[in-house]
Amino acid sequence: MKPLWLFGAVVAALFAFATRKKRGRGELVLLGIAILGMAVYGAGLIELPNVKTLIADLGQALGPYTYAFVGLLAFLETGAFVGLIAPGETAMIVGGVIAGQGEIRLGPLILIVWAAAVAGDTTSFFLGRRLGRDFLLKHGPRVQITEERLIQVEKFLEKRGGTTILLGRFVGVVRAVAPFVLGASRMSYKRFIPYDILGAGLWAATFTTLGYIFWQSFDRVAEYASRGAFALGTVIVIVVGTILLVRQLRDEEGRREARAWANRMLERPVVRPFAPAIRWVSRRVLVPIGTRLRGPVWFAVQRVTPGGLGLEFTTVMAIAAVGAFIFIELLVVVSQRTLAFGDQAAIDLALDLRTSMGLDAAEILTFFGTFGVVAVATLVAVAVLVARRRLADAFVLVFGLVLSQAAVHLTKELVERPRPPGALIDAAGWSFPSAHAAHAIVWIALAVALARAVPSFAGKVAVIVGAIVFAAIVGATRVYLGAHYLSDVAAGWAQAALIFAGCAAIALVVSHIRDNRRVPQ
Repeated sequence: MKPLWLFGAVVAALFAFATRKKRGRGELVLLGIAILGMAVYGAGLIELPNVKTLIADLGQALGPYTYAFVGLLAFLETGAFVGLIAPGETAMIVGGVIAGQGEIRLGPLILIVWAAAVAGDTTSFFLGRRLGRDFLLKHGPRVQITEERLIQVEKFLEKRGGTTILLGRFVGVVRAVAPFVLGASRMSYKRFIPYDILGAGLWAATFTTLGYIFWQSFDRVAEYASRGAFALGTVIVIVVGTILLVRQLRDEEGRREARAWANRMLERPVVRPFAPAIRWVSRRVLVPIGTRLRGPVWFAVQRVTPGGLGLEFTTVMAIAAVGAFIFIELLVVVSQRTLAFGDQAAIDLALDLRTSMGLDAAEILTFFGTFGVVAVATLVAVAVLVARRRLADAFVLVFGLVLSQAAVHLTKELVERPRPPGALIDAAGWSFPSAHAAHAIVWIALAVALARAVPSFAGKVAVIVGAIVFAAIVGATRVYLGAHYLSDVAAGWAQAALIFAGCAAIALVVSHIRDNRRVPQ
């Protein structure tokens, strides 16, 4: 028995009965079939096949043809809206699993998935451009998409379209429909494609690499990836929804529009019989509760509002919390045994990808994780920041570098973890955590501090994302060259992120107090 499906069948049946007069015979037949299927499945009379198992078996049977199979699914994910009914992340992980089994290679797979995803998004974008606004205005009222709402969406996309494209790639429903909506909303392709290429590349590399590294635990990784994508989508929807709701209710006109919308909803035939009860509950229950929760809700809204101790402070505290959790978790694991989860898989991946050209490039890139290089770059940046009177940013860079350097070497002496055997470069000292990985975080801190001078929002995002990718590459070179385990690198990243985020939080608090003192009471 599956009570949730049975409940869904009952709700769908009530909905179909309440709206039967507005629907044709064909629609009612389709609804009846869907309700019957939900009821039969909920009663346990039939069992649907496991999609993950089917895809995995098919991928193993295809062998080298997995390139085309996974690439086709990546294209159909948005090009034909398959993402609305099939999990795209699972197909990417399956491709990585097959690569981990030695049937195909990971590098070409990532490139094929990347290109196919961009091609699917482009197809959906131009399909939306062709069918476009008229198509949405004609069929949109059925799902409450009016011309006024479409205009609001267009204004929002004009300001935050790039962020929507980038983050939407990791949210299932948004990924499937966003390119079509963006094309229909008259966004220029020149503005759409850079964010799409970046988002598709991160998406393809993330999920295929997960499958490759943890191919022996496919079911667990697929489950964690699905949960992670769902959690990310939920957080994005809640944060964006909260911000839009606060903006809507901030002034009297917005509140008037919200009340008018609520009244229109209560006049709907489906809702009208329950309108008195809804009004009573709203007046006697929701309004008193809302009055009591106004303070806590306003405090939470302030934490996700830019400026002051709002979104910036919340972000650095979240980074510090995640960094602390990862570092402590790895510290406990490494103290108990030689290898952490994923260390051996990362070593095998490095061996599989090693080439003479790759080793030469890695030796050059790993140089940017040495203390001398990042110290010189930090001093130059601090001089620029001091000249512009941005003392808080200078404080974060200087103290973050000093404290992370001290913390790394102190942790090395406490843990005393030997380095991996067979390193391709000379590496002295203990292995955990990686000092090069910790130093690589400095490049992200530099990018955040200097990105404020970039005038456009897209430019700021490009600078920071570029620094994150560069820091990831510098850390990965340590595993590629055999100088560190993957857990060493991850711990170096986490420890440095914790320290820099802590310094940034202190700087934000001090700046906030100083600015408040300057404001006349």
